Amino acid sequence: MVTAVLVAAVVGGGVLLLLRRLFPAQKAANMLQFPASTMRGKTVIVTGANSGIGKALAAELLKLQARVIMACRDRDGAAEAARDIRKESGEGHGEVVVKHLDLASLKSVRKFCEEIQEEEPKIDVLVNNAGLYQCPYTRTEDGFEMQLGVNHLGHFLITHLLLDLLKKSAPSRIVVVSSKLYKYGHMNFEDLHSERSYDKAFCYSQSKLANLLFTLELSKQLEGSGVTVNALTPGIVRTRLGRHVNIPLLAKPLFSLASLVFFKSPLEGAQTPLYLACSPEVEGISGKCFANCAEEELMAKATDEQAAKRLWDVSMRMVGLTN
Repeated sequence: MVTAVLVAAVVGGGVLLLLRRLFPAQKAANMLQFPASTMRGKTVIVTGANSGIGKALAAELLKLQARVIMACRDRDGAAEAARDIRKESGEGHGEVVVKHLDLASLKSVRKFCEEIQEEEPKIDVLVNNAGLYQCPYTRTEDGFEMQLGVNHLGHFLITHLLLDLLKKSAPSRIVVVSSKLYKYGHMNFEDLHSERSYDKAFCYSQSKLANLLFTLELSKQLEGSGVTVNALTPGIVRTRLGRHVNIPLLAKPLFSLASLVFFKSPLEGAQTPLYLACSPEVEGISGKCFANCAEEELMAKATDEQAAKRLWDVSMRMVGLTN
């Protein structure tokens, strides 16, 4: 018994130390206050809106009277989340629409975009939020390493296929959810799909760096179009994103307690994407990254224009937009 307690203390202490090193005390998130009709008449697509940041964001947008399209892989989870959001928002708010979208399938992405183009006269905001974190090695339907495929390539394609509608709806916005963990990655162009070796932590960081490089290059492509694109790093948030991370059994209670201290709630994590989707303060601003509703300075690897262009060209080929 004594041994078990000592082991738990050592493991738990290690977890706390690791959390402090990876995620130093985060700036408290201020809850944004917008006029109730801020998003009236506007249509917003949020990928991965059935849980976590995406669900909290969808709920806030609904309160601001937006038409929110929840684009989710889990149909049942999305329907349940939509019911929760409607109940929370009450009467007199916006509209929620649930759509199936599996970012691990280019066929699903194309079908989703076809339906949007047929059914929606305009899209005011596209929020590329869905993501996978440190999953075991798997490949998407199209043969891509899963984290790169879902976190980057799926969103790359959906953005391209909806660009004409976004331009038609200008001024419009694209919001890309990245992560501070981009700092631990680089674009391994020689083995993007980890066929030689797989490090799940590295692949996540690589995919989040790809989000930032995509934002950088896309902002150049969109100059003069009336469409802006900005990225954000939400900080560490209490979501289901870490479901693939193995935590020692004895450390789980302490980890849960630590998450309440160190991690943001989904609502707190949703403040910066809400800011980028709604705030007049960022109107006309493009190609930047934000954290806690303020512009964030990025490492050189995330502002490398040559890497951004190379990733763009490679991604275009991978998703079948060029020969």
